[in-house]
Amino acid sequence: MGRAKITIVGAGNVGATCAHWCAAAELGDIVLLDIPAAGDMPKGKALDLMQSSPIMGFDSNIVGATDYAASANSDVVVITAGIPRKPGMSRDDLLATNAKIVGSVAEQVKATSPNAIVIVVSNPLDAMVQRALQVTGFPPARVFGQAGVLDTARYRTFLAMELGVSVEDVSALLMGGHGDTMVPMPSCTSVGGIPIRRLLAEDKLQAIVQRARDGGAEIVSLLKTGSAYYAPAAATAQMVEAIVRDKKRIIPVAAYCDKEYGVGGYYVGVPAILGAKGVEKIVELELDPEERKAFDHSVSAVKSLVATMNELMSKA
Repeated sequence: MGRAKITIVGAGNVGATCAHWCAAAELGDIVLLDIPAAGDMPKGKALDLMQSSPIMGFDSNIVGATDYAASANSDVVVITAGIPRKPGMSRDDLLATNAKIVGSVAEQVKATSPNAIVIVVSNPLDAMVQRALQVTGFPPARVFGQAGVLDTARYRTFLAMELGVSVEDVSALLMGGHGDTMVPMPSCTSVGGIPIRRLLAEDKLQAIVQRARDGGAEIVSLLKTGSAYYAPAAATAQMVEAIVRDKKRIIPVAAYCDKEYGVGGYYVGVPAILGAKGVEKIVELELDPEERKAFDHSVSAVKSLVATMNELMSKA
């Protein structure tokens, strides 16, 4: 059996670090792809990473490219391409620019890797994955977004730090859109099997929930000139692993929900079984009234974001 072929579109910090994690875990052969204006940069990063393989002891073929021909017939395509929000740029400016970029990538993926599973990482995430679906026309089970794994990792990290325990023993779930309206689920959070509310006072728990929501912004404020990439890349690599190794992991995914949770045809973070076919099943939970209210609010924000994107794209 041949190795999986994994293409990562966008050779910036998130994309290159994702390639690093995937190669180190020997998830497959990797194409690190960027736009022609990037010149030989993707080739340089790929070669540098390849030269680390004898030291770290992994076997993955890693190539850099600016031509989608190199990515042909990929099994998994990760889309990290896009620009960060810059000073003076409105939210709509970012939305319109990245929707064009993701749409262009999706067109190329459709043409060169028609059977690929697509993981979108670009922001604003919930709208960008919707755009990728619109352009590729792939089955929704093969197009989804990475956000919940990252957000949950931040939540788990802060809980472990507060309690002074191993992160491995913290199990948690977040749902909803990626951003200010994400919905951490204390009812689905435990440490070593112990419900979190038995270990933490409510005010401390809510402070950690809010810190998880602000996790990306906190890192931006510390870095000053960039945004997070180690954890986003690791989260994406975990999803790639679930697919190429058919692990059937239940993890939070920005998945296409129609009848599920009454969403009605949008991408939103929900627990899902991830395996070789992509999103193989969405797990529906019984939400308590408070959780349902927060989730519905988050879904409304996603719908508004997508509506704005569709309007901007219709004028483009």
